[in-house]
Amino acid sequence: MSSAPFSRRGFLAGIGGIGAASLLGACATGSDDSAGAASSTLTLQSSLSDPDPKAALTKVVEGYGKTPVTLNTIAIETFRAQLPTYLNSGNPPDVLTWYAGSVARDYASKGFLLDVSDLWTGSGACANFSPALKELSTADGKQIFVPTNYYWWGVFYRKSAFQEWGVQVPTTWDEFIAVCKTIKSKGVAPISMGTGSTPWVASGWFDYLNLRINGAEFHRELLAGKHSFDGPEVKTVMDHYRQLVEYIDPKGRSYSWQDAVTPLTSKKAGMNLIGAFITSGVPSDAVDDLDFFRVPIIDPSVPVAEEAPTDGYFASAKSKNTAGAKELLSYLASAPAQQQFIQLAKSSNLPTSQAVDTSTFAPLVQKGIKLLNESKAITQFFNRDSSDELQTTADTALTKFLDKPGDVNKILAEWQESAKKVLGS
Repeated sequence: MSSAPFSRRGFLAGIGGIGAASLLGACATGSDDSAGAASSTLTLQSSLSDPDPKAALTKVVEGYGKTPVTLNTIAIETFRAQLPTYLNSGNPPDVLTWYAGSVARDYASKGFLLDVSDLWTGSGACANFSPALKELSTADGKQIFVPTNYYWWGVFYRKSAFQEWGVQVPTTWDEFIAVCKTIKSKGVAPISMGTGSTPWVASGWFDYLNLRINGAEFHRELLAGKHSFDGPEVKTVMDHYRQLVEYIDPKGRSYSWQDAVTPLTSKKAGMNLIGAFITSGVPSDAVDDLDFFRVPIIDPSVPVAEEAPTDGYFASAKSKNTAGAKELLSYLASAPAQQQFIQLAKSSNLPTSQAVDTSTFAPLVQKGIKLLNESKAITQFFNRDSSDELQTTADTALTKFLDKPGDVNKILAEWQESAKKVLGS
């Protein structure tokens, strides 16, 4: 899911990330401009309250020498609840941590976020970031977000298992279904998916099938309420999802996502569509055997998009020192700052700056970076591209579907009614 915490395996040492915990934070007010904007202390409001990410950001901020920075660290759920208040106050924090996606775009539409388009052009700190990251950071034609780390999703599998079963990595949907059939013929569940205590995992396949069939723009519009969950486009998505049901391990309906890693690593299941955080549940003796491939192409005419939940920063449009806020954002986005955060935060996220030295990263991680850099578009995850409330409607609909795929039309109609209530339309 968008906010799943990560643990570092040995081979992922030094890959950056984001955490979520419960340390109490400090005040939420912004910089004091009484001494003049150019010399103001800047306020950085942070939700990185897990010990390692908190310590990492603290160290990075300590290295910033242009303007004094007050770093306030707030427990993530408190931060989430208070974010509208922070941005709408008369004296807001200058810079804030958060996620790319619908929330950032929504705040931008209200005029709460600083236009940082100049950081994405010329010699700006984000100018060499991928076009997909730029699109992700854009609202109404302006860039309003500075991404600094992200992680990839993929279909993970064990290389030795594929060799034993005589299957090759598929690149098309037909090839993928053929692989599922072959693995099932070996008495092995082709797909492991833990939707018991973590039902949001079912949204991974929904997101990807929608991206492969209808494209990233339609997907974002659907999650924004511009299309119906019981419309023909979504029914096509569910037609493909239904093809998977017979290949999904039925025991997964009582598993968490963590539990679903075990059959994959023990070769009692073939594949698992999940984020890179899967590595936290893989035994050390299986780490080198782990690999992944992109969700296969269904319609070659649809630009390839990938799920890559992305973290970073935005600045308040009401900052008393907008120039200083942009300078701080530029520093945080720089390769040295990302490199330092990566080395200290101890989780499986990737740097957004292509200038970060990744030569010592494991081959699996370098493959993840390449996957995202080559993507035409990047989406987040269902709740990051919509809301936690809409995620709940997806959890209900998709778990019902997994139990009774023949009721798909009824389930989609109910999903649309629930979504309308959440979206207020």
